[in-house]
Amino acid sequence: MDDKLVTDVEEELRYDPRTNSETIAVAASDGVVTLRGTVGSFRQKLAAKRAVSRVKGVKKVENDLQVRLLSSYAKKGDAELRAEVLQALELNDAVPETIDVRVDHSYVTLTGTAEWQFQRELAVRVAGSVRGVFGVTNAIELSSPTPDLRRVTYSIKNALERNARIEADDIKVTSSDGAVTLDGVVSSWAEHDAAIGAAWGAPGVKNVHDHLEVLSD
Repeated sequence: MDDKLVTDVEEELRYDPRTNSETIAVAASDGVVTLRGTVGSFRQKLAAKRAVSRVKGVKKVENDLQVRLLSSYAKKGDAELRAEVLQALELNDAVPETIDVRVDHSYVTLTGTAEWQFQRELAVRVAGSVRGVFGVTNAIELSSPTPDLRRVTYSIKNALERNARIEADDIKVTSSDGAVTLDGVVSSWAEHDAAIGAAWGAPGVKNVHDHLEVLSD
């Protein structure tokens, strides 16, 4: 157990107004932080993971938080919840109309296609913000054409070099058939996420294989 890392994570959770630290138990070992307990919404579950990822020394976050609705909110039926998620997606102009929704016992699965990774991620955030959603599975497929290998590698390297948080020389980029692989080391989880985001942002990328190692002091 890494007591200092646990303390730092607990302080970050208390600092973040979007999380309720009193219902979250934290454990840490070798830079891997595990969150257990309950939160009032799927949005709070995601917010807790993002808060922990900002803490220095965190290499990975195991988010085992469970969503439990507050007693004052009645649980919605799956059909009602699906309708509300669909409406939320339709009201966001950046979410493509090719995305569909399945709901099973308050757990949402997003299906269909999108051209860009940011659209997949946005759909998850929008669906997860609907009250009553316990979890979201992202099964949306990317429909963009297979990119040129040299163009993808060049785009990613440029994005990494533009990002002040990333040492681009420490990351190796390879690409094949629309899949990008990142190898190397980064100094923090935030730097890791920035590198992965840069890879997903390259034209035509359909999958990113994360082989990055997060170093900690």
